[in-house]
Formats: sequence, C-alpha cells, structure tokens
Amino acid sequence: MIRRKLSLAASFCLVLAMVISRTDAVAVMSIDVGSEWMKMAIVKPGVPMEIVLNKESRRKTPAVVCLKENERLFGDNALGVSVKNPKTVYRHLQNLMGKKHDNPQVAVYGKRFPEHQLQVDPVRDTVYFKQSEKLQYTPEELLGMMLNYSRGLAQDFAEQPIKDAVITVPAFYNQAERRSVLQAAHMAGLKVLQLINDNTAVALNYGVFRRKDIDSTGKSVMFYDMGSGSTTATIVTYQTVKTKESGTQPQLQIRGVGFDRGLGGFEMDLRLRDHLARLFNEQKKSTKDVRENHRAMAKLLKEAQRLKTVLSANVEFMAQVEGLIDEIDFKAKVTRAEFEDLCADLFERVPHPVQDALTAAEMNLDEIEQVILVGGSTRVPKVQEVLLKAVAKEELGKNINADEAAAMGAVYQAAVLSKAFKVTPFLVRDATVFPIQVDFTREVEEDGAKTSKHSKRILFQRMAPYPQRKVITFNRYNDDFDFNINYGDLNFLSQEDLSMLGSMNLTTVKLSGVGRSFQKHTHADSKGIKAHFNMDESGVLLLDRVESVFETVVVEKEEDSTLTKLGNTISTLFGGGSPEIALNLTEPTQDEDNTSEKEAKDENKKDDSQKVESTKDESEKSTSDGKKTEEKDASHLTDDKEEKDSEKKIKAEDDENVTKPLKKTKISEDITIELIINDVLNPTTDDLNASKKKLLDLTDRDLAKQEREKMLNTLEAFIFETQDKLYQDDYQLVVTEEEREQISSKLSEASTWMDDEGYSATTGQLKEKLVQLKHVCKDMFFKVEERRKWPDRLATLDSMLNTSSFFLRSARLIPEDDQIFSQVELNVLEKVISETITWRNETAAEQEKRSPTEHPVMLSKDIEAKLSLLERELNYLLNKAKFAKPKSKDKVKNTTSSNKSSNSEDEEKITPSTEEGTDKTGEDKLPDDSAPTEESAAQIENDSQSQLKEETQTGPEKVKSENHIGDEL
Repeated sequence: MIRRKLSLAASFCLVLAMVISRTDAVAVMSIDVGSEWMKMAIVKPGVPMEIVLNKESRRKTPAVVCLKENERLFGDNALGVSVKNPKTVYRHLQNLMGKKHDNPQVAVYGKRFPEHQLQVDPVRDTVYFKQSEKLQYTPEELLGMMLNYSRGLAQDFAEQPIKDAVITVPAFYNQAERRSVLQAAHMAGLKVLQLINDNTAVALNYGVFRRKDIDSTGKSVMFYDMGSGSTTATIVTYQTVKTKESGTQPQLQIRGVGFDRGLGGFEMDLRLRDHLARLFNEQKKSTKDVRENHRAMAKLLKEAQRLKTVLSANVEFMAQVEGLIDEIDFKAKVTRAEFEDLCADLFERVPHPVQDALTAAEMNLDEIEQVILVGGSTRVPKVQEVLLKAVAKEELGKNINADEAAAMGAVYQAAVLSKAFKVTPFLVRDATVFPIQVDFTREVEEDGAKTSKHSKRILFQRMAPYPQRKVITFNRYNDDFDFNINYGDLNFLSQEDLSMLGSMNLTTVKLSGVGRSFQKHTHADSKGIKAHFNMDESGVLLLDRVESVFETVVVEKEEDSTLTKLGNTISTLFGGGSPEIALNLTEPTQDEDNTSEKEAKDENKKDDSQKVESTKDESEKSTSDGKKTEEKDASHLTDDKEEKDSEKKIKAEDDENVTKPLKKTKISEDITIELIINDVLNPTTDDLNASKKKLLDLTDRDLAKQEREKMLNTLEAFIFETQDKLYQDDYQLVVTEEEREQISSKLSEASTWMDDEGYSATTGQLKEKLVQLKHVCKDMFFKVEERRKWPDRLATLDSMLNTSSFFLRSARLIPEDDQIFSQVELNVLEKVISETITWRNETAAEQEKRSPTEHPVMLSKDIEAKLSLLERELNYLLNKAKFAKPKSKDKVKNTTSSNKSSNSEDEEKITPSTEEGTDKTGEDKLPDDSAPTEESAAQIENDSQSQLKEETQTGPEKVKSENHIGDEL
C-alpha cells in the first residue's frame, strides 16, 4: 500500500510541474463538502497534491458543528456531543442550502432532526435555526463555519496561510443552491476559485492519472457515486483534442448525468435506527417510548451507522447500547437480511440514475467501457449486486479512492486556476443539468387588433457544455421592456424532483434606457438589443451586460496614397490641373445596389423572433462585414486613357455629385439593468457583512478561549511539576531549607488560588501568576541547569585543548624553509591555549570551594566563549595550511664532480641537505625520519582535523589527554 502511494505521488510530480510565479506564492486548497464528511486537500510548492490530516490525524472530518452558549466544536468533538446534547449539533446542511421553507427537503430535514427548531425568514422566505433568543443561525452561516474550520486545518497542515479554494457541490445543485454556497464561502472569508461538481472532480482525478491511456478515440466511463445524502451517475468521455494554445491535450466531457436526491447511506442509517428503536420498545424494559427521547435516538443512530458498516462484511451482528434510556442497556441481534428488507425500496432505486444518465447522454450501455464506484455507500453489498445487474457488466470498477477522489480532483483544478503554479493542461467540459431559457412577451397586430404573444428561446440546453457565453438579440423592441430567465423543459424530472428543485422562474430582467437610445440615434439603423449571458466555471448564470446596437453609414475621408501625393507634387511644380484627376472613386455597382436593397427588404420582413448567437459567431460575422466594407470602400489608380476620360467626366459633373466612399459604423449604448430574483433572494450586503462579522467574532472568541486554556494548562503543569522537583536530588542540592520552604509556600498559594479563582480567571491573570512563580524559582532552575551543562561543555573544551596543543607542537616541527605559519600566529595560538588552560583550572578550583547552594562562578556561557575563541584561532591556521602553496626547490649541481669536463651534459639533481640528512661519508640523502617538508603542512592539517573529529565525538572513551597525544607523537 505504501509503495502504491509513493508511485502515485511520483507520477503526479511529472503531471503537476509547479513553477512559482511570484515570491509571495501561497498554497491553494480544495474542500469536498459532503452530507456527512469533509475532505480537504492542498497544493503548495514542493507538495503536488496531498490530503489534509485533521487534529486527530484522520483523512476525513465529520461535517458537523456544535454551538453552545460559549463554546463551538467541530468534527469528531462535535459528533461526540451529538449523543449527549443533539440540540446543539448541526449536520447534513446540504439539504437546506438555497431552499425556501416550503421545499419538501426542508420538511424531510425537520422529520429527521426533530430536536431543531426551524424558523421561517420573513424576508427571504428561507429557514434558520433558532437555538435560543441569542443563538440563531442560517444554513449559510453554519456552512461558512465549517468552511472556515476546514481552512484552518489546511493552513496548519500547509504551514502557511490559504485564501483560495475550489469547493465541490452536487451536480444537481440549481442556481439558488450554488449561490448559497458562494455566500457561505464569502462569510468564511474564502476566495472561491470555482465551484466544481463533485462528479466532475472525480472524473478529473481519474483522468489525470491515466493521461497516457487517453487518445483521439473517445472512451466513455460511468461513475456511480452513492454518498450519504444522494446518488449521482455520470457518463464521461475522454479523448485528446487540438487547441490553439497548447496543442493536443486530453479532455473530459460530461455527456450525461442522472441523480436521486434522497437515495443515500444516511437514509439506510435512519431505517436501521428506527428498527433498533422498535426492538427496544418490544423488549418492554422501559415504560417510555424511546422514539420520543432525542438523546436516546441519537445513541441509536450512532449504533446504526456502526451496524451498517459491520453488516457489509458480516451476515449478522449484535447491536448494543449502554444506558440507552433510564440507565437501561440495550442489546439485540440484527442480520444482513433484515437490513436488506428494511431498505428494499431503496435498493430498487439504485438503477434509476444509470438510466437517466444514459438518456441524457443519448447513449446505451454497450458504449460504456467501465462502471466505477465512488462514495462510501457503494460499499454496501446489496448496492453492488443490484448495480452490477443493472449495468450488465462483468465487474464494477473499484480502482479509485471512493472517499478522496473528489477532493483530489478539485485540488488539481485549484492548482490550474491558481496563478502560483504551472500545471499540465487537462481540459474540462462540464455540462448544465437543467436547461435555461429566456421568456418574453411582445405585442403583435393580428386582424387589426393588438394582442400579446408569448415567446421563448433556449439559452442553454440540457447537457450544454460550460463555461460558455451566449448572446440573445431582441430585434423589434424600441422602448423599455422586460424579459424573464427561467428553467427550460424539465419533463425528464419526476414530480418529486420538480418540487425539490423549487421555483421554475429564476430572474426577471427590467431594461430601462432603450427608448432613450433610439431617440438619440434616430439617424442610424437598429441592429437590436443584445443581452450578453455567461455561464461561468461554477455553473452560475450571469447577465454581463445589455446593449442597444445601431449601425450608420458615414462618408469616409480618404487619405492620399503615395503615388497620389507624388502626382500632386509634380502637378504643382508644372502648374498642372487638380490632383484628384489621378483617382477614380469606385461607385457601387448595380449588383451591389440590388443586394443592398434586397438585404434591407429581408430585414424588414424579419419576424420579432430572437436570435441566439454565440460570441464566436458574432465575432466571425463582424470580421466578415469588415472585410466586405473594406472591399467596397477600396479605390484604385487608373491608366492614362482612363485618366483623360475621368478628367472630362469630372469637369462635366458638379462637384457635389461626385460619389464618396461609404463606411458602416457600429454604435452601441449600454442599457440599465434591474434584476429581480424569483427563486431564492440573496441576502443583502448588510446581511452578508453582519454574518461575516458574526463568524469572525466567533472565531476570535474560539482563539481567545484556546489561548486561555493553554495558559491555564501551562500554569497548572508548572505548579505540579515544580512541587515534584523540590523532592528531586538535583534540586535539593542547590537550594537551602529556607529557599525550599519559600518556594513550596508560593506554589501552595498558587494551587489554592487555582482551585478558588484560577478556573474563572482571565488569560492576563493566569499569565501574571505564572510570571510570579517563575521569578521565585528562577535562581533554583538556573543552578540546576548550569550543573547539568558542565560535563558536556568541559569535555568539549578539554578535547579542543588537546587538539590545539597537538597542532601547535606539530606546526613548530616544520623546518624553517618550509614553514607556512608565522611565529606571531603560533605565539597567538599558544597564548590562547595557555590562557584557556589557566582559566579552566582556576575556575574549576574556585567552583570546588563553593557550596552548591551558592551562585556558580563557572558558567556554561563562559565555557562556550572560551571554546569559541580557541576554535576560531585553530580554524584560522588550519585553513591557512589547507590553501598554502608549496615552495619551489632549487636545482643545484653536484660540487663533488669537479674533475669532470665542463662540457659534460651529465648533471645530478640533489636534495639540499640538513644536518640530519647528511651521513658521515658526506653523501646527501633523503632524511628517513626528518621533520615535514612542503607536504608537511597539508599532512598536519589532515591529521589535526582527524584528531579533532575523533576527540569531539561523544563518550568519555573519545576524550584523550594531552600526555596520551604526546605518547602517540
């Protein structure tokens, strides 16, 4: 398993080539927010992709928040409180995001968690939690708390601040639900790079690690994701495509999506919980109905979740809860068959998302190469059995991490969107699950009477790819008007899904300034009112702008060409005629005139229907019109005969009748937009700021509480540890009886204060009390610490003295001709050695005379200072020896060969002799055991360093005395 993780990390390092683009680059993160769990991942310089571990070193964190009067808990701590006080614990918030109070999912939530009081917001028509008169929170605020907590865990893991994040949402989230998640992130102070559909994130993670297997042939894979709250089936096609920016790159395209909002593992847990409650009531151990006790039902839910997991691997299991109600224990055997009977109708719904996805993609099962399981609830054996039969495959794919795939894919996308990293491209084409259209009403005249006609135009079809920009043109409006943005044809949804989707009407757009723009440009031809829409990366529809577009024809002022200017100059010099004679302005041909008239007639015959245009098409049309206009406006030079004919013609016509080149000019004027939201109102700016401040105050309160608890624990530990140290030998040795009694008295007073006032004291008071106690014990701690440091410090100093003395004696043995050290340098080293030995002996003797209770005269800092000075002098000489250049040897002739001829070429190379190097016969020879020559310095330096290395090793056997070193010499 470890080897597999390392290989994945290594392969991903090749995929994610991170290049820091700025010096203040920070990490980015992803948050996979599920109904039951949260998973976080980070990317930072040096760490390509990594799952964040929480404070308990777990790779996933319960998506739970607990709110008390003066305390806030998250994750496992909050989950533990849910058994004791379920009223203060909030979870499964996904079903409440962007929902009005009359949404069926709100009613389902109230039934599942009856301990909570859901109140109606009179302004937004949504719900909020009322725990008390002071504690009231919206679902967005609670989700914002979880997101902020997730960021805190990621920052601790990354060891740097994080602001940018990619957050996963279910693919079936509508516009209101997506906006609510963005609002929650804003309250948490997070910058959302993108809301990515969790199925898309899983598909991206799958494709990134299989990049080499993707080619130009499309391969379709289905991901079946059953989580705690919902189920989604997604068909994805992988293939390589060519791009202008980066050449051929792999791409994933979402082809079809099917979902079931209520099919998930949590519904199975609830049914097991209710089954256990019935078994307990049947045992009649209590006269009370356990189902009416919220705390007892919370205990049964926790046991049911454990039971479902165990039954996935066992056919039966004994469920048991201690002290379920009235201190009565509960125990009952549950089999897998009973569990499957309880959830039989749920298992029947397993194939439905598969069929819906195939229908949306217009594909059949034969075109699907593999079905891959995602989500924790797919581990239930019955789910796999039913799904395998439905997809008609030999086996189901289990080759991705079902829990972490979405978080890992989202963090890859975060690295792509971040400016701090350069990532190997992997193109993603997501798809809209719900079609969106534009509805409008116009007045038409039929049989002499004006009637209203309702029209609609599809803006984004079902499974249309995004991000994408669209332009819709209203041709026949010349005054202010309104239009609506609504969901399109939703016949593929059941009646239950339609009711959960909420309002079919999204936004009403009111335009003002249209009539004013027509009055301003009466001379121009109208090209319609253009509304520019944008479905961004998060799947949120935006209306960027609306403009009124006109087109007018103006006379273009031509510039003289180079030949014309030359002709003008020559004509002027020789007194010629007008230079305009050299140009013949091209007039529109008859065919062009007819074409223009035909286009105008066709334009007048156009119906009031709207044209939906992509930005690309509009750009291409604009380019084509520009080229055509340039061709019409072009002029050319003529030959001599044509010049004469033109001269005669110009003279015959009046100057006003000369045709000038014409040019079409586009005029656009922005139209004022007023948006009226029809599904779920957004909170106002003041409300958002108030919620953000509320969350920030809670975070500050938590940090202050953590600091106080830390200080309280520190003070408490100091008191107990110091009281214990007073009876240890090291501490008893350095304090007098009077000092011991004084310290003990102060510690006892502090302990009493802790019991009476300390647990309610402020952080400042606790800190002040700790400072006072440390001041009382300061002298005792100092003396003990000094005595503990002496052995190691003195051993190191003695070792350095031995090494320095060895080096000094060796350096003085170098012959004068080969000496590289000056006498002053050697004397300085000798002086430092002598002074250090004297100080060491005298200080040690003085310390021996003193009592351990007195302030020491031998201080560790003084020993370190002496050691530093000695080491500096020795290193200076060692470095000089290391880089010293050898002296050149003189070549002399042998003086004993005087009887030989002066012309002889036989010369003898001899070594300059010393007293030790000359024998009794007077013959020169190399010394057998003489002092070092020019190589001696380097040899001494090596020996000294070796000696220093040996003697500075720990352990008493490595510390050699000076006499022992002398013996070795």
